[in-house]
Amino acid sequence: MIVLENVSKSYSTGAPAIKDISLKIDDGEFVFIVGNSGSGKSTLIKLLLKELEPSTGSIEVNGKNLKNIRRKKIAEYRRGIGVVFQDFRLLKDRNVYENVAFAQRVVETPHKIIRRRVPAMLALVGLAEKYRSYPKELSGGEQQRVAMARALVNDPAMLLADEPTGNLDPSNSWEIMKLLEEINNRGTTVVVVTHNREIVEAMNKRVITMHKGVILSDEKKGEYSYENQYSGI
Repeated sequence: MIVLENVSKSYSTGAPAIKDISLKIDDGEFVFIVGNSGSGKSTLIKLLLKELEPSTGSIEVNGKNLKNIRRKKIAEYRRGIGVVFQDFRLLKDRNVYENVAFAQRVVETPHKIIRRRVPAMLALVGLAEKYRSYPKELSGGEQQRVAMARALVNDPAMLLADEPTGNLDPSNSWEIMKLLEEINNRGTTVVVVTHNREIVEAMNKRVITMHKGVILSDEKKGEYSYENQYSGI
């Protein structure tokens, strides 16, 4: 699913953001990526989305070497990846149904499929009755659920969630994480970037810890402890 081999990324200033990272995430895994600000987490996500190009090394996603994807094919590549952001990024002038349907219209999905697929996704995230509501009428947790429905409506093999609970209270945060776990149980590979130590420790998933551009540790399910990861720094 995701394979990075000796990947580094330096910016124009010469400062390294990612330094010689190698990792593999298999189909169907649920993986947390954690680390302090400046650890390289956001750079890693941008590399996977081909928003940035690595300075050295190779990246393969869904069997495709990203280096070989032409510029005009980048949008098509990104459609195979669902992405959820901290700030929801919903269209404020469109209701819930249209926000989710937009992701399908972009890829020219036939109308009859949209009419079937969008309600199914809203039901999955528990918002079937809110399809006519606008973002301003929803809570933060509900807006994030809409964003997740939109990310999933094209049935991507992988979901990247960048701080999905960053703007939510603890109750809504747990609801979102339960939903991500359910999505993963349905077969979707889930990669979550987060600062929420409580959630990471409680969910017993694989945890990749980054620090100053390198992978500090890669812990299997149930082995992660924040104190252990940073005790030697």
